[in-house]
Amino acid sequence: MILEELNILYNWLSFDNLDQANLYQVKQYLKCYVYQFCKIYGDQEMKAIILKGFGVPEINDNELLVEVRAFSINPVDIKTRNGKGQAEKLKEQLPMILGWDISGTVIKTGKSVSDFKKGDQVFGMINFPGNGRAYAEYVAVPESQVALRPSDISFVDAAAASLAALTAYQVIYRKLNVGQNDRILIHSAAGGVGHFAVQFARNRGAFIAGTASASNRDFILDLGASMHIDYENEKFEEILKDMDFVLDTIGGYYVDRSLKVLKTGGSIITLPSGTAESTKEKADLAGMTGSSFLVRSNGGDMKEIAYLLGTKRIKSEVSSIYSFDEIKQAHLQIESGKTRGKVVVSLE
Repeated sequence: MILEELNILYNWLSFDNLDQANLYQVKQYLKCYVYQFCKIYGDQEMKAIILKGFGVPEINDNELLVEVRAFSINPVDIKTRNGKGQAEKLKEQLPMILGWDISGTVIKTGKSVSDFKKGDQVFGMINFPGNGRAYAEYVAVPESQVALRPSDISFVDAAAASLAALTAYQVIYRKLNVGQNDRILIHSAAGGVGHFAVQFARNRGAFIAGTASASNRDFILDLGASMHIDYENEKFEEILKDMDFVLDTIGGYYVDRSLKVLKTGGSIITLPSGTAESTKEKADLAGMTGSSFLVRSNGGDMKEIAYLLGTKRIKSEVSSIYSFDEIKQAHLQIESGKTRGKVVVSLE
């Protein structure tokens, strides 16, 4: 009921009631706050809405003001919306706008900005694990966290290659330093992080085993996986052995099962939050190395990703594109656990 009333208010606003500039500003903020405080789905009612100001964000000297053309949805968005994920860290920054992945056009630069200018088209993961505020039409962006968008890569594909691609890049290239002929098992190889991890590991010349549904077999093999394992009908721990690395995007009992395929001294990295201590303890007992990993914004790494996108050494798989008004559906798609690649919201 409350959401319906807010939609009526939103549609009532017209040029007869406000001048053009204020109309745009009010509608922008109504969009952001309605979607953030509604819990996104179901018939749950919003308890309160707080409008603290109007207009585009103010930028610091080292920031860019970016007009967002697309942003992508990640599992951490859903977790944070539900009070988990990054919610605890950001609870003092309410009202909070979700999202971290953006691509768009620079419309203003801070006084200290030297690497970008007005009109540049950029993409990146903003302020993670802080407050990115990407679900908006304008975002304040530290210049040290973004890269130029390759001219032949769409805004949608660029937004898709932010948090997920950066996570995979930092794990494969930085944390594990996967090399030629190394053997790596990548879980959820057709997912957001997984499909980028397969490509990064392929570029390093590794042997890649990927778990995915039968319907995604050809997809991950085309990306560069050496072996597909149907997680619904096959037990990977009965097929693999002597693996150097495991990238676990699932957690839980997958950690125990994955340790069985590692060689002595091998390493497992798990991405789900809350698994660090247990993963390390279990790996230590088995004579292996285990840890969790949390991606962090890094413009240098984004420039490397931009280069790889531009030279076609990696590509974004975008399975669904939604409008701003369809964020509910975008979240539900991610929650289904059946998404190939990425889900992106386009503002074009």
